[in-house]
Amino acid sequence: MSDDRLSIDSELVRELIADQFPHWADLEIRQVTANGWDNSTFHLGSEMKIRMPTAVRYIQQVEKERRYLPHLQAHLPYELPKPIAVGEPGHGYPFPWSIQSFIPGETITSPDAPDKRQLAAEIADFLRALHRVPAEDGPPPGTHNFFRGGSPSFYDSEVQTCLAKLGGVIDPVGALSVWGMALASSWKRPQVWLHGDVSPGNLLLRNGKLAAVIDFGCSGVGDPACDLMMAWTFFAGERREIFRDRVGLDLNTWARARGWALWKALLKLSDGRSDEIDRRDAMDVISALIDEVKQNA
Repeated sequence: MSDDRLSIDSELVRELIADQFPHWADLEIRQVTANGWDNSTFHLGSEMKIRMPTAVRYIQQVEKERRYLPHLQAHLPYELPKPIAVGEPGHGYPFPWSIQSFIPGETITSPDAPDKRQLAAEIADFLRALHRVPAEDGPPPGTHNFFRGGSPSFYDSEVQTCLAKLGGVIDPVGALSVWGMALASSWKRPQVWLHGDVSPGNLLLRNGKLAAVIDFGCSGVGDPACDLMMAWTFFAGERREIFRDRVGLDLNTWARARGWALWKALLKLSDGRSDEIDRRDAMDVISALIDEVKQNA
């Protein structure tokens, strides 16, 4: 993983707001508690947030969210961030940036979250609703979303490099079997909308139910397999089966989903900056993927 991202502080954001949106200059600006990777995010008062791309590879997401979030919101029974304004480069910051509505809520890892059986059904229902949103004019896989919605084969060289590096740590034959099955099929149905980063921090609860979804920076249209990784990264056993059955996609799509999950876990495991918890979680994911393929052989 490259870490050439910009470091962005509240003072820079305050200067940009004062210069470009002076009517909001008196609002409090502070960084969110759980910051993201693609964007540094700041509260603007209590009802808005500021998203600042941290590197040039993330700037396409600004215009994409501005354009498509209203379209998605019109078709989804979940609250999404509302685009409010787009800022320009300034004060040494080189990229466009965005202001969106802030959605309060607890993530699905909150102590008050419902049990994972309920979450498995509710996240699957979100994905099913997302797949029904008209997708004809949506953005196909590309650099804007790091080819989510395309074939996992785009990351074949990364996977092969990780496997060569981790041969003594994981079962390379089992991992290659998972990867080979993922590359053996492709999405043959009409393209559908995908979120691109279905993860606990982007799924918000209200009154104990999934009510809002945030961060559509990696969204697009294409193959939804990349959105299924939580089957292994968050669920296990009965919960995984509830999620799988409720999403209702075919076996080939799940094989590609295993490939996406393997790719992400291998990157985490081979990244020297991962802590012990992240490495252990990645090992667990890889083991679950290999075991699943062996059991279905």
